[in-house]
Amino acid sequence: MERVVKECAKLAVSYLTVFAFSTENWQRPAREINTLWRYLLEFLEKKRSMLLDNNVVLRMMGFRSNIPGDVLAKIDDVVRQSATNTGMRLTVALNYSGRAEIVHACQEIARRVSRDELTADDVTEQTVCSMLLTKDVPDPDLLIRTSGEIRISNFMLFQLAYTELYFTNTLWPDFNEKELHKSIDSYRGRSRRFGGIHE
Repeated sequence: MERVVKECAKLAVSYLTVFAFSTENWQRPAREINTLWRYLLEFLEKKRSMLLDNNVVLRMMGFRSNIPGDVLAKIDDVVRQSATNTGMRLTVALNYSGRAEIVHACQEIARRVSRDELTADDVTEQTVCSMLLTKDVPDPDLLIRTSGEIRISNFMLFQLAYTELYFTNTLWPDFNEKELHKSIDSYRGRSRRFGGIHE
């Protein structure tokens, strides 16, 4: 992941989100889950200076429940240290689910309606957006799916409405600067109309 983060920062990419662990991933073997947490801790410990030196702002997106305390503490620590950076915002999606995010937003809207803070007619697309975990970042321009999978796997379902999709057989550990540039070149060659037409 370090190579991709550094190259995106070098290319002045404003936002990079990495889907590290989904709510469905809890169904995997405990050994695999524990390995992932260990890898994340090692990355944050060893690459903290890389993030800070590249002016990266780290944030977490997901539900904090069930995530090991030492992992949360380390994430919170790096988030605090990088908060004054002004470069790329790197979001790590942990214990995240697009469907759960939408349900969470609907629950918050329902609570506000019950408190007479909103009426049903007040609820717009923007209202929903303001309740999502991504409320302070723009919708993605490009989704890169590695490992030969041709699906979005419950990732940012609301936000991906007009996102360009790029699928590659390259495994995530092998996804390097060259692969990143291939995906960006593909994106640059597309015509984005957002439902309209070009004159």
